[in-house]
Amino acid sequence: MAERSTAAVDVADNSGDEPLTAHADQSTADGVAKNRERDTDIDEAQGSGGTEGPEKASPPELHSGHKLARRYRLEECVTRLDGFSSWRAVDEKLRRAVGVHILPADHARARSVLAAARSSALLGDPRFVQVLDAVDENDLVYVVHEWLPDATELTTLLASGPLEVYEAYQMVTQVSAAMAAAHREGLAHLRLNPNAVLRTSTGQWRIRGLAVNAALRGISSETPQRTDTEAIGALLYAALTQRWPYESDAYGLSGLPKDVGLIAPDQVRAGVHRGLSELAMRALANDGATASRHESACTTPEELVKAIGEMPRIRPPEPTFTAPPDYQRTTYQQGTYGRQAPHPGATQVLPTPPPPLQSRTGKALKWAVSALLIAALGLGSWQLADALMDQGNKSEDSNQTQTNDGDNDKTGDKNKPAKPLSIEGAQEYVAEGDAQHPGDVDLTYDSSTTTGWRTNSYNDGPKIVIKPGVGIVYDLGSSQEVSSATLSLRYGGDHTTVKLYATDSLDSSTPLSSMKALGEATTSGTSAKVTVDKPVKSRYVLVWLTAMPYSGEDSANFSRPGYKQAITDVKFAG
Repeated sequence: MAERSTAAVDVADNSGDEPLTAHADQSTADGVAKNRERDTDIDEAQGSGGTEGPEKASPPELHSGHKLARRYRLEECVTRLDGFSSWRAVDEKLRRAVGVHILPADHARARSVLAAARSSALLGDPRFVQVLDAVDENDLVYVVHEWLPDATELTTLLASGPLEVYEAYQMVTQVSAAMAAAHREGLAHLRLNPNAVLRTSTGQWRIRGLAVNAALRGISSETPQRTDTEAIGALLYAALTQRWPYESDAYGLSGLPKDVGLIAPDQVRAGVHRGLSELAMRALANDGATASRHESACTTPEELVKAIGEMPRIRPPEPTFTAPPDYQRTTYQQGTYGRQAPHPGATQVLPTPPPPLQSRTGKALKWAVSALLIAALGLGSWQLADALMDQGNKSEDSNQTQTNDGDNDKTGDKNKPAKPLSIEGAQEYVAEGDAQHPGDVDLTYDSSTTTGWRTNSYNDGPKIVIKPGVGIVYDLGSSQEVSSATLSLRYGGDHTTVKLYATDSLDSSTPLSSMKALGEATTSGTSAKVTVDKPVKSRYVLVWLTAMPYSGEDSANFSRPGYKQAITDVKFAG
């Protein structure tokens, strides 16, 4: 049993002080309907910072109906706390709901909030709730952000029980990949808790309050990557067990029993996935306090993404088929309208159908049909015999002209049907620059075209300019003869170019120049097939994109406009 990690994680303040809006009816500052903004309660600082007390600056005197910049009309105050307030508002220019954080310009943290909001807006990653505006005017500083009425907090989801295994896997995969991308740009969250993680109606996970929530409370950390990684571990722990992995209760979840230390999720609750349990412990035990059966701790989101990629992929659950109810015949369908229905259990006597009508016309028609059938049978027999005689003559001719040069054997091999090859694993190949979305590569071979791996959106195209290409290396389990690869794509247009290479490893250590080119295909549609002229044996195959079509904003896939592509399904044949 591991010792409890000492890195701080958001825990509800038990001092007894209650926010001024403790009885607010509606939800979050980021638009989760019908749930109060618990994320703005006074919490303990996460990380090593957060030592500032409540500010003396009084919150702005605002009210419903007040307009900011003659554009944002305040509708409802969600939270008023520690010198700032959060509102649900309406952007009258674009006619959409937004959220707004407001501080007095002389608030001690106003400058840091403004800087954090502008840095978060520059990231532009659709996996985060987007900052739309950050303004300093009229003695006020306010931050405008997206409002997501169709999203649900993780806190609300866990109120009814732990997540299903696949849902927990998707949550930790998407959140880890998003935070790894944020840290590559120098941005940390520092308040990553169940209130900050949202699931949309399409099943995607989004993170709110990047950098801004911590700045609002004056929270900082000397080890931001470690702090966010441990927070992701706590999220996964809660998703698997419906328990908070610390002694204090928080976010509507019960904490662990006192004086027992940090125990693995599969020891807290029966039926927890072993691999995800190990992953949660590796992320939580960041001070090296890991049990002997655990692997090394993950101290950064990037390490967590790599650990997820090394796990056996978790497939989505099979859809359950519900048999339709038995067909219920009604009385009018039974032809009993106007007649008394039989008593239940009584034997019903069916009336005898009348005999067929007999007439001279009927008899004549019967004889005519019989004669036609006999004539047709005779004609068919004659044609069959003639065809068999012709076939015999052709066989003799072919036997006379047949040679022993082996051409027939080659033809037989060429017509041999290709067999599907199974995929045992995959990893994103990064030739230059940053990775695309390494946590989603497993979604390209999960037998579902509704999920997949996507590239970033680029300003230049169709040919990728800033790097030689992007793609994924697939592990076929053993050396296999590869004859083709079939791809299902999300975006059509002019145009997508796909290349196929045989390589000797799953990672990006092998340079592209030393790989063996197998084939290439270009398509303007949403599918592509790369055929290998001469089948090659290889265990690892690289699917490489060098050109991509232009497509507009795809909110369901969290993708901005640009030259981009998404691979939803890959199948190899040999």
